[in-house]
Order: sequence, then structure tokens, then C-alpha cells
Amino acid sequence: MAASASTVHVRGAVWKWSVCGMLLLASAINYMDRQTLSGLSVRITQEFGMTKAQYGQVEAVFGYAFAAGSVLFGWMADRFSVQRVYAAVLALWSLAGMATGWARDHHDLLLMRGLLGFFEAGHWPCAVRITRSLLDERQRSMGNGLLQSGATIGAILTPLALPLLLGAGTADGTGAWRPPFFLLGGVGLLWLIPWFWLLRPNDLRSTVDTPSAGGPGSEPFIRVLLSGRMLAVIAVVACINTTWQVLRAWLPMFLQKGRGYSETEALHFNSAFFAAADVGCLAAGALAVALARRGRTPSGARFAVFVACALLCCGTIAVPWLGRGWALMAVLLAIAAGALGVFPLYHTFTQDLSAHHQGKITGAAGVAGWILPAQAQMLFGISADRLGTMDPGLAAAGLLPLLALAPLWYLHRLKTRTAP
Repeated sequence: MAASASTVHVRGAVWKWSVCGMLLLASAINYMDRQTLSGLSVRITQEFGMTKAQYGQVEAVFGYAFAAGSVLFGWMADRFSVQRVYAAVLALWSLAGMATGWARDHHDLLLMRGLLGFFEAGHWPCAVRITRSLLDERQRSMGNGLLQSGATIGAILTPLALPLLLGAGTADGTGAWRPPFFLLGGVGLLWLIPWFWLLRPNDLRSTVDTPSAGGPGSEPFIRVLLSGRMLAVIAVVACINTTWQVLRAWLPMFLQKGRGYSETEALHFNSAFFAAADVGCLAAGALAVALARRGRTPSGARFAVFVACALLCCGTIAVPWLGRGWALMAVLLAIAAGALGVFPLYHTFTQDLSAHHQGKITGAAGVAGWILPAQAQMLFGISADRLGTMDPGLAAAGLLPLLALAPLWYLHRLKTRTAP
């Protein structure tokens, strides 16, 4: 009898969750490299004489490159040794992050940010494929929550580290933003040491690599790609990722330019923002597991928690009416919890589509999930320049998870009908 499609050569529960811990650390490194730019955006744009529209272009290039990389690395995650592909892309995006410290102008930033986005795209197809292989359906919401929470750990640490690292620049502050890129980018190279120590060549090779003829894993990818299930996944990720990426990229500048906070105050609050996001991410995964244990179907539990997170995101509509102060901070923290809490639930729905094509599914969804955010980044910058305020853009961004409820309901109902 053929083995289960999720069977892997594991060496016990401790080893399995240790691998998940390494994925968490990789997510943290991913966001450390990504958030260094937004944390230093005011310094860099002032030194290079960039407008908000030009900064929006830099973030957009990251998104377009991420979409392109999603296609390549999604295919590679299914075709080659996933642990080796994962190590390669992490090393390459770390080098791209370090190279950003040598940027001389706006055009160099576009190039370096594009390389960073392209190689960072390999993180999610590889990591989601690994969690799917390691964990059963009941554990995946929590496993994906750990994976996603690693991103916020990196985002929490980066704003705290930047004020310390900025002291390595010149006395007048010119070029002070460069050393953080070198130092934080180099952290990823150190991650490779425990990764190769923990994993042997065949540890993550599973039966999804060699599906039996006629089995569920042998469904052609083109059929999966053109299915209603995949279209629903694409619609969901396009909405939720646009909300998250707009908040991630523009919050430090919004706090400094829009509400008059100092750079240090903005960086410290940015750390609190991502801490709240991490709480929301872990709580969403844990709550979905708890509801499933109390009798709800896993799919129904995910949908219910997703609705709660989407409602939290709607707090952005209050931002234009809130000035500097605790009320604004409290609303932004609630938004953070909801904006990231939706992601482990989304990843779990994608893991229901196909074991054999998990990397390609995540990669294909990544294309759609980054094209819309890339467009939104440019439009946000143009709008902020023309209107003289970032408030309307932030208010609109938080409403998008509500639009994701319809396709997510379709996935939930489809899962309910096909459940044994």
C-alpha cells in the first residue's frame, strides 16, 4: 500500500518542531532584510532627494520581482531538493540585502530591491511545502502560525536594532543608513550552519515527489491552476497581501511625516506594531486549532477566525480622524493583529489543494499576491504626493480583507462538501 502523501523521513517530534523553528528563524531573517529599508526610508529618501512616488516605485519593484521569483522558486521547490533550494535562496537574498548598503542613488535602490524581492520569493514556496510535509491537517494552522510569526519577530527586532546600528555612520548622519544593511544582511549567512547540521539529504523527501498514477497527487498542475479553487486562493492572497504590504512599507514614514513622531519614536512603535501582529498571527492559528477541537470542522474554524481578523483590519477607516496619541496607537495595534492573523489561515487553505504541487501553488499565488501590492505601492506614493497626506491610502488598504471573504467562503464550502 502506498504511503500517505504527507509522509516524510522524520526523526521524531522534537526534530520535526526543530525544523519548524528553523523556518521561523528564516522568516525572521526574511523580514529583517525587508524592513531595513522602510525603517530607514526617511533618511534614504532625503539623502537621495526622492519623492514619495519614487519610494513607491522602489517598493513596487520589490513586489514585481517577488512575483517573478515566485514562479521560478515555486517550480524548483517541487522539482528539486527543497532544503537545498531553500538554503540557496536564503543565502542569495541575504547577499542582496547586504548589497543595498552600496546603493548610490534611486536607480541603484531599484536594482538592489528587485534582487532582494526576487530571491526572497523562494522563502514561502519552500517553507509552506515543508510545513505541509511535516504536519497533519490539524497541526498546520499552528505550524503556519509559527512560520508567519517569524516574519514579525524579524520585523520587531529590526526597528530596535536600527538606532544602535545607525551609530556606525559618519558624524553628520550622511551614509549612516548603510551599515545596518551590511550587518543585518549577514545574519542570514549564519542561519545556514544549523540548517545543514539539522537536515540530512533525504529528511524532507516524501511520497509527494513520486505520486502514484491516478492518485490525488498526480492531478496535472494546469488543471489545478485553472480550477475555481486556485482562482479563489489568488483572490484571497491579492487582498490580504496588499493590506499587509502597504502597512509594512509606509508605517514608519506615516508616523514621522504624517503625525510628527521622531525617527526613534517611529521605530520603537514599529516594533510594537509587529509585536501585535505576531500576537495576532499566533492567536489566529491557536484559535483555529481550539475551535476545531471543540467540534468545528478545521475549515469552518479557519473561516470564523479569518472573519474576526478582517474586521480588525477595518480599523484603518478611523485613522484619518485620529491625531497623534494613544488612541491612534491602540487602533494601529489592533489592525496589526488582524492584518497578519489572516495569513496562517490562508496558507492552510492552499495546503488543501494539492500535495504534489504545493510549491507551484504557493508560487503561482505569489504572482497574483504581489502584482496588486506592487501597483498599490505606486498608487499610494502618487496619492500621498498629490494629496499631501497618507491617510486616505491607509484607510482604503484595511478594507481589502473584507473582499477576501467571498472567495474564502467558496473554499470553505468546497472543503466541507468534499470532506469524508
